[in-house]
Amino acid sequence: MHRRTWGTTVVSLVFAAFLAACGNAGGQSAPSGAPVGEGGKKEIRVGFSPGPYADQFRKGIQPYLEKKGYTIRIMEFSDWIQPNFALANKSIDANVYQHTIYLQGFNQQHHLDLTGVVQVPTAPMGIYSKKHHSLDEVKPGSTVVIPNDPANQARALVLLQQAGWLELKKDADPIRVSEKDVVRNIKQVKLEALEAAQAPRALADADYSVITGNYAISAGIKLTEALLLEKPLDVHILVVAVRTEDKDKPFVKDIVEAYHSPEFKQFILTDPEFAGYALPAYMK
Repeated sequence: MHRRTWGTTVVSLVFAAFLAACGNAGGQSAPSGAPVGEGGKKEIRVGFSPGPYADQFRKGIQPYLEKKGYTIRIMEFSDWIQPNFALANKSIDANVYQHTIYLQGFNQQHHLDLTGVVQVPTAPMGIYSKKHHSLDEVKPGSTVVIPNDPANQARALVLLQQAGWLELKKDADPIRVSEKDVVRNIKQVKLEALEAAQAPRALADADYSVITGNYAISAGIKLTEALLLEKPLDVHILVVAVRTEDKDKPFVKDIVEAYHSPEFKQFILTDPEFAGYALPAYMK
């Protein structure tokens, strides 16, 4: 199958300087949940990649935590790599941007010890197009952009099989499938591997683009515009990640409590911004 990489993620020196500045005035990062100011208030620093999850946290979780005496600092990163490194080096206390499979792979590849503690409402992956109005308009040779990272590429291939464009090996693990597991290219499409963050931009040139929910929304694309949305597996629902050493600390338990709260459920179910999101089991 033809593959071509359309872009790469560049981490700037400016961004590195930003990470270095995440510590306190003395040049050292404050410990997780460390008391700050008067009254014993605690600060929680939470990192996000581009997408809707910072707003979800800010509107639905932050007020709950502030009522419990926490001060919240929201830090937004430009890619899917630095939030985990920032968490590991204690520049932040938690992050919200990845599903379990991506987290497990990142831990293994970079020898980190991070843990998902609670699932969050998740924008599903979808097939989008600016050139076509339906999946039925696909033709032999149509270009289809898919993510190039293994975890999200597997999701994309399963979604393309759901669309009836590809056939995967019957015994293939849907969590780990790759292009080598494609046994039949039913519609004879050309798969183009691209950084997930670049997929929305590819809509101008590609026939179809498989875009993760967070990058679709951050690019101003509504989930309702998708020609087909996935029904994500449980392991593809996003999680709040923390350092494993912190998973039983009070501030982590309070984050989990906030997501499980009736207030957060009401917020998600009534805010039209989150229509179409896949919900964790505890919200059903």
